[in-house]
Amino acid sequence: MNLTRWTQKARGLVSGRVARAATVVAVALAGAWLGISLAGPVRAVVGPVEAGMSAELSLTGETVVDAHPLGTLKFDTHDAPIRLRATLQNINTERIKALLDDPRLADRLPEVLEQELSDGVGRLILRVILCGLAGGLIGCLIVFRRPRAALAGLLSAVVMIAGIGTATIVTYRPDAVVEPEYTGLLAGAPSLVGDAESIVTKFETYRGQLAKLVNNVSQLYDTVSALPVYDADPTAIRVLHVSDIHLNLIAWNLIRSITAQFKIDVIVDTGDITDHGTGPEDNFVKEIGNFGVPYVFVRGNHDSKATQRAVARQKGAIVLDGTSKTVAGLRIYGLGDPRFTPDKSVAVDSDLESLAALGREHGARLTQAAEPIDLVAVHDPTIAKGFSGSVPMVLTGHSHARSTEMLPSGTRVLVQGSTGGAGLRALEHDEPTPVTASVLYFDRETRRLRAWDDITLGGLGEQSVQIQRHLENDPGRTISPEPTISPSPTGSTAGTATP
Repeated sequence: MNLTRWTQKARGLVSGRVARAATVVAVALAGAWLGISLAGPVRAVVGPVEAGMSAELSLTGETVVDAHPLGTLKFDTHDAPIRLRATLQNINTERIKALLDDPRLADRLPEVLEQELSDGVGRLILRVILCGLAGGLIGCLIVFRRPRAALAGLLSAVVMIAGIGTATIVTYRPDAVVEPEYTGLLAGAPSLVGDAESIVTKFETYRGQLAKLVNNVSQLYDTVSALPVYDADPTAIRVLHVSDIHLNLIAWNLIRSITAQFKIDVIVDTGDITDHGTGPEDNFVKEIGNFGVPYVFVRGNHDSKATQRAVARQKGAIVLDGTSKTVAGLRIYGLGDPRFTPDKSVAVDSDLESLAALGREHGARLTQAAEPIDLVAVHDPTIAKGFSGSVPMVLTGHSHARSTEMLPSGTRVLVQGSTGGAGLRALEHDEPTPVTASVLYFDRETRRLRAWDDITLGGLGEQSVQIQRHLENDPGRTISPEPTISPSPTGSTAGTATP
């Protein structure tokens, strides 16, 4: 009986201690979080920029550069639960002039920026540690009013901060600086982090990109009324990929703006420029002749043969349907969609295997072509995958959702969303369909894709814009046929657009 009583007392004592320890840890972590949140920014001078640097606990680890009022740049630099934020507070115009006028100072800019940035980050880390520890210690003192509990809380805060710091170091990705996500007005400055030459050939040089970032942000502030594209690369071939305009006039405004801002060499439209392919809709395509650059078009399942002929009549238009042509230095092959879904009197074969077989048939022809094809344009992603192993790059659309996939053969398939926001179909869903387009950068000598910018505008009733930059990891990869021909996967996006 006594043994049972002592056992119950021991269990109660242990459970009580565990509960008290858990409470101490919870209070300490809450106090550390509050201390970090109240720490405030550290003022840092980085080149001509005066910035406030701060840290805050967050579910997603990232680095945010707030260039108010121009917008923000987000970098996926780490996976730890802490967000690093740099807010540009002031620009030293005298130092800007010194950087622009003195070549020797400009050459030393990367080293200067590294040192000044390191100093600022070091002071931020020290402040975060001190404020976090102080928060955990003070929180436990206030709640428990005992030195032992306060010391336990301090130890808990040490463990938390050390864990976050270790996770940040382990998951740190310095290359993320070359793949920023732009929001706000900065979306109008696509070359803010490096010019096209840097994107294509120098993106591994972190220090140079850092210098370019600070220097160009400085110039943006100095001339805030205009957001120019800096140092346009004269050798890169710039391709604008649009698709599924569906009679939306906003697409023409977007295409006109991107063509001028990004110095586009050729526009590639992967179909569904109209909705029903009727004669009255042909007037819509007349805007094509005003862009001043070649407009390559392949027919979509909403475009009739009459639509195709109307496009072909426009100045600068190049219609490809089982044919190829060299445009702006790229050999492009195009194939119109075999279906015309608005015409209900005509049988429509939307069987996925039939579409895939069509793509494989034309892909096999390209492998035997006398002149290699650099780029293929089709409307349906299932047909696009049939070209696997025959070309390095295929552009497609139809699904109204942007995606990209590197096939086992080395062929990249880029599925564009809807440059017209799906037209009137945008009213059929709770959320509006975004307006999308992409700028692709091709090396003029190898004619291989090196990088691309995905441009996204908010859909109907929304006002937002962002640009996401991507780099091609292995632009010189070997393209070879896949070992076996397998049917198109059942999860294909083909057919998801309204027929």
